[in-house]
Amino acid sequence: MLAVAPTPELGRRLSVSKIASTLRRGGRQRNIERRAAEIQAALRAEQLQASPVLSSAYGEVARSAVALIGAFNDQVAALEAALTAGFEQHPDAEIIRSLPGLGMTLGARVLGEFGDDPNRYADAKSRKNYAGSSPITRASGRSRVVLARYVRNRRLADALGQWAFCSLTQSAGARRYYDELRARDKTHHQALRQLSNRWVGILHGCLLHRTNYDEEFAWPTRVEAAA
Repeated sequence: MLAVAPTPELGRRLSVSKIASTLRRGGRQRNIERRAAEIQAALRAEQLQASPVLSSAYGEVARSAVALIGAFNDQVAALEAALTAGFEQHPDAEIIRSLPGLGMTLGARVLGEFGDDPNRYADAKSRKNYAGSSPITRASGRSRVVLARYVRNRRLADALGQWAFCSLTQSAGARRYYDELRARDKTHHQALRQLSNRWVGILHGCLLHRTNYDEEFAWPTRVEAAA
């Protein structure tokens, strides 16, 4: 819409059909006519106005911003294509993509930050410690405190947090574990951090044994766990 009408005056001149066609070109598919009428009403509503010279200047700024955003989007698409081509050739790609919540971009981030040396981590605990997802326990006498690990790879920690969040709608086991943590008065971020810690352990096991993710094995039910 800003590309078509970068100034308020141009916006007021837009017809409903013009707005609707612009929305379609932008990718909108539902409720187009209703939304177009709402936009036209908002554009034609009485507003405080700047001088024509100032309004024209801001219109040029808007045109420039739209052009830059379009160029950035094109470059993002090109980078995603290159990332996809490179990541799919990696021997760990199939295993990583099998884990719920890890798509192409996020999976490549996790792989890149962990590294692909199969001997880099002695066990799952070592991988969790590097990720910073495992907590630190401090005990003195009768006092025992469990704290988050703040010295960590922050890029990896950010990717793991996004992975944990995305997995909530992709894995019933992850959702169940998250809900149990929330029921124990854990905050949203605390629950995601613990969930990401579990995911790191599951990822380590999959890579160690060269097997794809298995939901039932990774998140056994209480009955199975008790047995």
